[in-house]
Amino acid sequence: MSWNEPGGDKKDPWSGRGDQNGPPDLDEAIRSIQEKLTNLFAGTGGGGSSSEPPSSGKPMKSLSIIGAGVAFVLWGASGFYIVDEGNHGVETRFGQYIGITQSGLHWHIPAPFERVDLVNVKQQRFIEVGYRSGGSEQFKGSVPKEALMLTKDENYVDVRLAVQYQVKDAKQFLFNIVNPAATLKQVTESAQRGVIGGSTMDFVLTEGRSEIVTQIKKEIQDVMDSYQSGIQVTSVNLQDAQPPEQVQNAFADAIKAREDEQRLINEAEAYSNDVVPKARGAAARKLQEAEGYKEQIIAQAEGDTVRFTKLYAEYRKAPEITRKRMYIESIETVLSETSKVMVDVKGGNNMMYLPLDKLLEYKPAVANTNVGAVNANEGLNHVTIPQVASGEEHNIERASSRSRDSRGR
Repeated sequence: MSWNEPGGDKKDPWSGRGDQNGPPDLDEAIRSIQEKLTNLFAGTGGGGSSSEPPSSGKPMKSLSIIGAGVAFVLWGASGFYIVDEGNHGVETRFGQYIGITQSGLHWHIPAPFERVDLVNVKQQRFIEVGYRSGGSEQFKGSVPKEALMLTKDENYVDVRLAVQYQVKDAKQFLFNIVNPAATLKQVTESAQRGVIGGSTMDFVLTEGRSEIVTQIKKEIQDVMDSYQSGIQVTSVNLQDAQPPEQVQNAFADAIKAREDEQRLINEAEAYSNDVVPKARGAAARKLQEAEGYKEQIIAQAEGDTVRFTKLYAEYRKAPEITRKRMYIESIETVLSETSKVMVDVKGGNNMMYLPLDKLLEYKPAVANTNVGAVNANEGLNHVTIPQVASGEEHNIERASSRSRDSRGR
């Protein structure tokens, strides 16, 4: 006889439902849990399906109050939050701004009444304009749509910027602009194109980089402040500025030519700095020598003038004596430089010996002995001639000054 036919043992050979020692039915267990939950919160029996009598209502109400209290405490505890160092907490109530909290432990009315948004005001954020440093291979490198722009002299340049910024006002950063990063990028592109469009290509690619970066940063900050964005631009870095790839070779040749020009200019300036000071020094030396010669001639002329004036005063006192003295001094000066020897034949004798060859050979020695010195007071001149061989001296008496004066006349 089958198990499900009338008169069978009602035993299910698969589930073992008729076996008292088997596991309980799953549907039955679920119904039991639902009845208990209904009794707990409703304080009644399980909808007439249970054969147990209804329990008392007071214990059920106490359990409901306790559960509600626990739920309320948990809900209130969820209002505690911690603001880390470098962050600001922006509290809003039903979407309206209430205030800003600093770092530390704080509490607010939990959701759905109030909400807290944490903003990191110390984090250095950055955007890239004209290039991408990360991401997929498709977006790495230059972005021509953002990088290519015209200069003042109508040339294309490829400019890439990196802008670093941080939040200076959390309230403005959250409420005044929907997407601060996108807005900052658009403002950067606008300022960049305006500054590059007002500069020449050579200025952008060579000496004007620092000035361009400073001007772009100032314009970006001015625009973002006018939007009350709560953003502070900390730095603008010019990553690269170069001509388009199609003309880079020609531009490299132009740069090389410019560098050669500057090198030649520097070499010329170095040569000029070396030669000009020497020429100026030589000119100054010549001027000093000329000044010295001038002073010498003037002093000599003044001395001659003074000497002549004094000599003229003496000449007026004794014209004859002064005239003879001047004549004798002049003759002495002339004869001291000549090799001629004057002998007074009348005052000499036949045995006089003059070694003329020795006198001519030792002319400097004779000159140093003041040959032809005149003794004006005695009126006679004596010439002392040294004799080398014997060491004897010969005194030659010249004519008296009176007879010489008469011959000169």
